Amino acid sequence: MRALGKHLIVELYGCDSRLISDVDYVQDVMMLCAKEANTTIIDSLFHGFKPYGVSGVIVVQESHLSIHTWPEHKFASVDFFTCGDHSDPWKAFKTVKKKFKSKYFSIMKMERGVLLNE
Repeated sequence: MRALGKHLIVELYGCDSRLISDVDYVQDVMMLCAKEANTTIIDSLFHGFKPYGVSGVIVVQESHLSIHTWPEHKFASVDFFTCGDHSDPWKAFKTVKKKFKSKYFSIMKMERGVLLNE
C-alpha cells in the first residue's frame, strides 16, 4: 500500500522553558524544520500567549506543520504532516527535538490517505 502523506504527532518533554516560551525562537525553529523537511513554505502564523505559551502553524505546499507549547510544563506538542515522496518529516523531528533541548519524546506515525487500489 502507498499513502498520500506522512503525519508525525510529536510530544516533546523536558524542553527548555525559556526557548519554548519565545514566540520568535519557536517560529524560527519551525521554519527551519519546514526547510529541513524539504517542504515549500506558503505562509505562517505564530502567536505568543500571556503569561506563557506559543501556538503556530506553517502552511506548506505539502500540507502543514503546527505547534503548541506549555513552557510551565516544559512540554511542546508538534505535528509534521507532509505529502509527496520528496519531503521528510523525520528530519523536522530531529531538528525540533535538538533546538528545544527535549529530554524525552514520543511519536505517533500515521500514513494518511492510504491508496488501497495501488
